[in-house]
Order: sequence, then C-alpha cells, then structure tokens
Amino acid sequence: MKPIDLIPEWDGGGEPFRKTWQAVGNIDQFRWFSRADVLGHLRMARDELGVRHVRAVAMYSPEMKVWDYDLPDWRIPRAERAKKANWQLVDINIEGLLALGLKPIYTTCFTPEGMTDDPAVCWPDKNCVGMPRDLAAWQEFVSGGIRHHIARYGADEVRSWYFECWNEPNLGGFFSGSREDFFRLWSATWHAVKSVDASLRFGGPSTARGEWMSDFLDFTARDGTPPDYLITHIYNNDSESQPLSPFDGPASYKVKDSPHFASGVIRGLRKELDARGYKGEVHWNEWGRSWFPHDPLKETALDAAFVVKTMAESSQAADAFAFWCLSDIYDQCGVQSSEFQGNYGMLSLHGLRKPAWMAHQLLNRLGSERVPVSGGDELISAIATREGDRAAVLVHAYPEKFDGSLSKVTVRVAWPFGLPSLTRLGAEENNICATWRGMGSPAYPTMQELSRLRESNTLLAAPPEALRMEPGGPVAVFEMECPGVALLSTKNTG
Repeated sequence: MKPIDLIPEWDGGGEPFRKTWQAVGNIDQFRWFSRADVLGHLRMARDELGVRHVRAVAMYSPEMKVWDYDLPDWRIPRAERAKKANWQLVDINIEGLLALGLKPIYTTCFTPEGMTDDPAVCWPDKNCVGMPRDLAAWQEFVSGGIRHHIARYGADEVRSWYFECWNEPNLGGFFSGSREDFFRLWSATWHAVKSVDASLRFGGPSTARGEWMSDFLDFTARDGTPPDYLITHIYNNDSESQPLSPFDGPASYKVKDSPHFASGVIRGLRKELDARGYKGEVHWNEWGRSWFPHDPLKETALDAAFVVKTMAESSQAADAFAFWCLSDIYDQCGVQSSEFQGNYGMLSLHGLRKPAWMAHQLLNRLGSERVPVSGGDELISAIATREGDRAAVLVHAYPEKFDGSLSKVTVRVAWPFGLPSLTRLGAEENNICATWRGMGSPAYPTMQELSRLRESNTLLAAPPEALRMEPGGPVAVFEMECPGVALLSTKNTG
C-alpha cells in the first residue's frame, strides 16, 4: 500500500469541535447502579471519558420493586392485597450516581408487573413489555415517581436530568404493541412528566435504526406533545435487517457489511431534521459497530477504528453519542463466563480498558477547533484539531472488509510543530486483550494476574524510533496497522 498523505489546513479557518461522545454513557440495566463494581466503572467513565449523564434501561424492572405488595400487608392473602408504588431501590441507585457527580437518564420503562395484561417479557429479570392496561393509572404512577424525586432531591437537581420514554419500541422484543400504541403511550407519559414540571426534558422515541422519526414528529405536533429532544439508536450491522432508516450516501454504503452504514443513517437523519427545521437536541444514545451480544471483534482494534471513524464523520451531527456500552456487567442474553468474551462493554468485568475505551480516551485528547484535512480516503482519514498552542491529528485506518488479517499503513502528516508524540492502538499495541491472551486467556484471572493486567492497561506512547520527521516539509511519518488508530499530538497533549 502506498503512503497515505494527510494535510491539515493548520493556517486556515477552523470550526468549533464538540466532544459529543462525553454527554452520555450507558450501563446495561438500571438495577446495576447499586453494585460497587458498576459504580467503580462509572467513576472511570467520569474521570477518563468525561461522561456526565448515565443511561440504563429498565428503571421499572421487577428487580427494582417499584410496583409491589407492601410489607405491612404480609398477613393478608396475596389475592386480596393491593400493589403500590415503592421508590426505595430507585432512590438508592440514583443516589449512587449523584454521589459520583453524575446525572441519570430517567427511563420510563418497562411496564411494572400487574399493570399490563400482556404476558410478553424481555430479559432474565422478566420485564413486562406490554401496553399498560390503564393509561390513566400509568400516568399517575409515572408522575408520582417524579413528584417523589423532586421532593427528595429538589426541583433544580431533577431539572438537570434527562427523561426518556421507553426503549426501542419498534422492536417487538421490547414493546409488544403497535406503533400507534406507542404513540398513545408517549402522549400519556409526556402528560405525566409535564404535569409535574413543564421544564423537565422529556425525549423519545428511542427507536432502533433511526426509524419512526418523521411519523413521530408529525404525531407529536398534532397531539401537542412535542419532544424536548430526540433519541434513537444505530449499529453498523443494522443494515442486515433492511431497516426503514433515513440515509444519506450511495446505495453501496447500505449493503450488508458496509463499513459506512451507521454514518449514512446519522447523516440521513440530520438531513431530514434540518429539512423540517428541527432545532432541538438529538441523542444517539446507543450506537456501535455490532449489536450482536457476542462478537469477539468488539475486543479488537477494529472496534477502536470504528469508534474514531464514526466520530470523525458524524460526531457534530448530533448532541450526544453514547456507545453501547460502558461495562461488561451485563445480563440480557446471559452473563459471560470469561473476563473477555466479545460482550458489549468497553470495560471488562474487572474494569480493564478495551480498545474501544482507549479510542474514546484518544478522542478526548483532541482540541476544541477542528481544521479541514485533505488526503486520505473514506477508510483512512483523520480528525485534526488545535486549541491554543496544542495540535492533534487522530488517524483511523479501517478495512473495507475484515478477515482477521492485518496490514501496515505508512502515514505522512503535515506537521509544523516540532517533534510530536505518537500513540497507537493495534492488535498488540495498547491492547489489553492481547496481553490477556498472552497469559493463556484465563477465564478467571487471579488477583495477581489482574494486578499485572492493570499495570499494562494505560495508554503508552510509541517508541521514539516509530516516528520520524521529514526535512523541508515538515512532515511527520509513521506506520500504523489497519485496522488501527494513531494519535499525533504536540508533546503536551499526549
């Protein structure tokens, strides 16, 4: 492969560059917030990734006991008892976030057991996904919880949260009703939230694949229940389901295994919303390369390269991008039986940083002003930024198709700032999964093994000999892997 030349316009005009990946982080389910290890992972996300709000689905899980029999009624036969709202466990979990200085995404899902006649459930904790039988009762339940939390934490605190309606109602596994049923549910929930405090930020429709947006906005305009912000999700392999997603790009980007599908959907929705004159926030609060619950490629540099490629192409097209998800502490399809097992998390069970996590760390080393970059192509390109006397170029190399093999790419970057620092992510470099495999892939690492893994689990700069400066350019020259990521930065940025 011939060298790739990347030429940032260092002397030209730049544009503000928002770090939209910092706004929201994801944990699998709300019930995990009471676990010390989850709170430890969230502390890392706050400190290392800049996460400010945390989303987790199933706040109304049966495990949270939000609608249950009351303890003093224990002598009354079960058939004669009435259920009531109970916010004790929700409080404990919210307070775990607040103690870390984090804010919850208050997710009004799923239907508490006993509020629906539909037997459909999801996940091992058996969340009911049917339509509430009585929307007036549902409305009072939701508004009662919010009133409780305002009384407990104060209106100013609760106004700093985001509120979300449901999770992926367009997928039958998470909502067994029709689209029209969901719109009725949205209306009732909107009225529940706004009846307590009209300034609370309530969003939806939280659909998968960027679907339903135009119909949702049309309905809410007619209904008088407009969203304060929009929420949707995208995975690059959603293309396999032939979704009805908005899309901007050539037909070849929509085919199975295209590396460009997710960015095309993100751009397509942005274009659609701009045409409508929509000015509110947009949150992609689930996104990633693969929605498969088990995918070993998630723990490779391919995922790191996908993170950087997608943020290079799309990060300014919305206000929040929450990669799914932060942690392997997860139970939707079964709990993993090894420290690394191709699960969704960017952190392993014991908080080891995978390549996708480190890709987010490198993104955070970028500056606040983006400058254009010429050269490269749709698979090997870069984000170039400056901020004060700091400059950075974050390069991604992504394969058209990945068969497990690696290639080397020589990259030449116009760099008039003296000798830079170089940090790379690859199959071995800054890759804890490779270190773990070198130990023999212990499913249950001992305390001593975990200590050794943690010692090697920080971003290390490439050795000096990995980088050279061409005279007369000046041009920085280095090799990187494909798939891989490399950050070139002035010395005081990395």
